[in-house]
Parts: sequence; structure tokens; C-alpha cells
Amino acid sequence: MTPEQKFSRWIKLSMILFVMVFAYFILADLKMPLTQQAMATRSVTKVAPQLNGHITAVNVNNNQRVSKGELLFNIDPAPHHLAVEKARLNLEQTRKSNRQLDASLAAAEAEVRANSIVTEQKQRYAQRMSSLISRNDVSQQQKDDAQSTATAAQASLLAAKARLKELQVRRGELDEQNVNLRVAQNQLEQQQLNLSYTQVKAEQDGIVTNLQLKAGAYAATGKPLLALVSTELDIIADFREKSSRQAITGGRALVAFDGDPGHLYPAYITSMDAGISAGQFEANGSLATPAKSNRWVRDAQRMRMHLTLDDDYPYTLPSGARATVQLLPDNSVFSLLAQMQISLLSYLHYIY
Repeated sequence: MTPEQKFSRWIKLSMILFVMVFAYFILADLKMPLTQQAMATRSVTKVAPQLNGHITAVNVNNNQRVSKGELLFNIDPAPHHLAVEKARLNLEQTRKSNRQLDASLAAAEAEVRANSIVTEQKQRYAQRMSSLISRNDVSQQQKDDAQSTATAAQASLLAAKARLKELQVRRGELDEQNVNLRVAQNQLEQQQLNLSYTQVKAEQDGIVTNLQLKAGAYAATGKPLLALVSTELDIIADFREKSSRQAITGGRALVAFDGDPGHLYPAYITSMDAGISAGQFEANGSLATPAKSNRWVRDAQRMRMHLTLDDDYPYTLPSGARATVQLLPDNSVFSLLAQMQISLLSYLHYIY
């Protein structure tokens, strides 16, 4: 065989191999979609105090696993103990004031009853004077005096009723629904709530990470002081748009982590995002800015999927760990090829 023939054979073999590889990639992209744009994520909760104060104790260490409700750190409770005591004293003072108002109400009611009796007597006397003056048994002066006395008694009665009404308004309800009592009780409960905030606790299970907090530091309301990484793992994978077209919630997949090559972890699709940031536009009054590209074939758009492992990961996996995700087809042959494909790539990632 001449050198030209050998060269021609190698060219033919290379072309056949290229066509086969090209056909495989086309088939794999359609039937066995895979992405290397994937990572393990965990939700991160920023722990911030709900009041100001100096940190008196830090009860956790860096990278310590904590449970929901576990104490993280303490804020100086002394000012809040005083505030609670002040609110409690205010509540007692309000109760005392209500008892004083009750006594004043009783006296005002007695005064109204007494004035009512006197007013009735004076009015009857004035009526008798009016009947007697027609027979000239009394003088006009006596009749006028009796009428004036009855009018004065009526005014005194009205004044007593007004004072009673004022006391009733100030006293309000006679039971625990009294407004003054409710306000004082609310203030006490608010101060007790603030006192409870001096003990900052974990709102979820997680791992304390990048802890820089020390006793003596000053805590400001709403300013995060430490981060709590959730123990729940979420795998996010960005597939090309056409590859994710046939994926459905609950679909099966395999996940390989760069730090654990060759180990394939079964997973399933939990959800697919409804969109990406490139499709989000802000109503800012500006005109549209069309995308510019000189490429004949544009880059494929990627859509995000969320996956969950069937079993817990055997060791602590940090948030942000890179992964490769392979969607599994229903066909057994393609499924076997998919497993071989992701296994090979996982080793290549580890070596590279």
C-alpha cells in the first residue's frame, strides 16, 4: 500500500470517526442531556439581632452544627430587665389609678343620687309656691325664691352628672378590657419580648460558618452578625434550553460531584425556574437595548433546574460545590450510555 493510499485511509477513518462522534453528541444532547454547569447550594440565613446592645457571650463555635432553637449568642439583658420592671410598675400604677377612679365613681354616683333627691324636693316646693301665689297665700318674692332654688338644684344635678360621666369615661371598662390596663399590659409584654430578644437563637437547623463574632462587640438592630448555612441540600443545574424542554418534575437524574469522582448519586427533579434574569426587564422609562452579536450561531440559552438527592450525602458538602448532572432517559440502552457518560466526565473533572 502506497503512502498516498495509507493517508487516504486515515483520512476516511478520521472522517468516519468524526461523523460518529458528531452523531453521538447530537443524539446524546437530545436523548441524554447532561450539564457541567451545576452546583450544590444551601440556603444561608443571616442572623441579625432585633435590638441594640453589647454581646455578653457567644455560645457557638465556627463550623458548629446547631439545631433550631439553640442559643447562638447573648446581648446584655440588664437594660431590658429594668424596662420590664418599669412596665410592671406602670401596670400596677394603672390598676391603683383604676381603683381610685372606682372610689371617685362611687362618690360621684352618691352625689348624683343626693342631688336628684334635693332637686325633686325643690321642684315640688316651687310648684306649691306657684299654686299658693294664685290664692295670695304667699308673696311673689317667696315664689321667685323657690323657683330660683329649684333651678339651682337642677344645675347642681346636671353638674354632678357631668362629673360622673367624666369619671366613667376616664375609668372605661370595669374589667380587664379597660383601655388603660390594656395599654399598660401591652407595654409590659413588649418589654418582656425585647428581653427575650437578648437571647438570639437559631431559627433553623444549620451550620455556623465564617464566625467572627466575639464577646464585647456591639450589636445593632437588623445588622447581621453571623451566617447559618442550612443542612438541606439543593442541587441547581443549568441546562441548555432545548435539553431541558423534555424534562419534567419528578424526572430521574444522576449527580456526580467533582470532589467525589466516580460516585453517582440518584436524584430527581423537584422544580424548574419559570425564567431567568435575562428575561426580566425593569420599568425604568428607558428605551429597549437590543442584544448585539457578530456570531453566526448564538450561544444557547440555559434554564435552571432544581434537584434533590434520593439519599443524604455521605459527608458534609459545602455550599457551592461543583457537580455534573445527567438526566436519565426511560430507554434502558440510553440510560446505560448516560451512566457511562457521566462516570467518564466525573473522572475527567477530577483529573483536570
